[in-house]
Amino acid sequence: MNFRDEHDEREMKRFALSETPIDIAPLHDVLLDARAGACASFEGWVRDHNDGRAVRGLRYEAYVALAEAEGERIVDEALVKFEIVNARCVHRTGELAIGELAIWAGASAAHRDAAFAACRYIVDEVKSRVPIWKHERYADGAAGWLHPRPEQEKPA
Repeated sequence: MNFRDEHDEREMKRFALSETPIDIAPLHDVLLDARAGACASFEGWVRDHNDGRAVRGLRYEAYVALAEAEGERIVDEALVKFEIVNARCVHRTGELAIGELAIWAGASAAHRDAAFAACRYIVDEVKSRVPIWKHERYADGAAGWLHPRPEQEKPA
């Protein structure tokens, strides 16, 4: 196992935007901790359909400064709200193809229930609160921005 010292931990952002493919290994490694007996993670991928329409790809755009600040706030909230040791989240921006990883979140904790709950909280709150917008391109040549309201959201 690779355990980080406090200095390394303070220098790492807990939430990040990435214009390049997400490398999961270092994100997982930073969650390793002698106090943790569990790690839960979530991977959200670009799928080939939405609301009965064939999707060819999509683009995520973000208000970077606000997105990073709000994402950090969400992960900090999870650290307080749940009995977790650590957590991270990365969301892609830019052009993504079908099957690409769009969001990754992970949490480590002494026990699995806290890790699962924190991971879900982070993903749900990022999708709800962070200013990241999705522009889908459809197989029929149309394209459109998606701005779901909480009552319209569908489970992933």
